Amino acid sequence: MIVTSRFVFLHLHKSGGTFVNQFLLRFFPEAQLIGYHLPLAHLPSQYARLPLFGLVRNPWDYYASWYSFQATQPVPNALYGCASDDGRLGFTETVRNLVTLGEQPDRLAELRSRLPDQFPGHGINLTRNCLAPLAGSRSGFYAFMYRRMYGDGENVTFGRMESLRADFAAFLTARQVNLTAEMTDYIRFHDRTNTSVHGPYAELYDDASRDLVATRDAVVIERFGYRFDSQVALPRQSDAHS
Repeated sequence: MIVTSRFVFLHLHKSGGTFVNQFLLRFFPEAQLIGYHLPLAHLPSQYARLPLFGLVRNPWDYYASWYSFQATQPVPNALYGCASDDGRLGFTETVRNLVTLGEQPDRLAELRSRLPDQFPGHGINLTRNCLAPLAGSRSGFYAFMYRRMYGDGENVTFGRMESLRADFAAFLTARQVNLTAEMTDYIRFHDRTNTSVHGPYAELYDDASRDLVATRDAVVIERFGYRFDSQVALPRQSDAHS
């Protein structure tokens, strides 16, 4: 969460936010980092009237990127450890466990035991108490994180990670930010950050896991018009923010 004099940026996990964070801290001298991945509910009251900007991502792509990133880490995070049985499970089984985490009380309890009581200020930045709304829920994990970050999202201007640069520039223009040449060049040409490399995400899913995400993360898929894209032909890089 970054507060500027004109708006607040809410940083949803692995949805392109590191790029925006770095831009704001570089070009907005007054920008304040209130907390890493902190949700709207933690916004200090004195900033409540400021416009809100947030990012979302295709949930199928989110899970592929999350898995690809964590599977290559020397010490994966607690979420990956619990969903993958500490690396023993492959993509399909791991994602199924993550998407249905709210319905697996033993696995959820194990995850809670591995999380801290206080915000660590890095990584996914969840505490044990953050998971309470997930218990017994049929929500997918990305949908859970989306609701946690934005609530109902009614007062948030959203950009899609897939069109991040254009959507972010449009938001800044609407907020009457005078984009200098340096700022414009940064938005248009600066390298992606915290990337993970994986092939087309559609190739990682079987029919059952594809349909499971469609059902459990429908709140994001339907609101933002996402679809399962099986036509991606070439490997690509995707932002994979931690």
